[in-house]
Amino acid sequence: MRIDKDLVAASATPLVLGILADGDLYGYAILKRVSELSGGGMQWTDGMLYPLLHRLERLGYVSSLWGTSDAGRRRKHYTITPAGRDALADRQEQWTVVADALRQVWQTTQGPAAATEGWA
Repeated sequence: MRIDKDLVAASATPLVLGILADGDLYGYAILKRVSELSGGGMQWTDGMLYPLLHRLERLGYVSSLWGTSDAGRRRKHYTITPAGRDALADRQEQWTVVADALRQVWQTTQGPAAATEGWA
């Protein structure tokens, strides 16, 4: 299934902030986690992730620090900041409203089984 780019863009910030809320990660690990969380349905590229991370850093939602992997490679690790946690909480509230509205629309137009499919 292809996910519309507008939906990917709208969900990118809360998704990355939510992933980083679980712990510091470097870019490739974030890409891998997005794929895992979406069951492979969202395949982000470096060209999509790094501009987002840089924007989140400019906004003060994430900070970065260069580190070294076990294999000796330099990697930039990203950490959510307190401002990022606040932004994540705000986005969670917004997405809850959107998801609830969609669930209600789908329930009334397609029946109860369709409304709960994929929204556990």
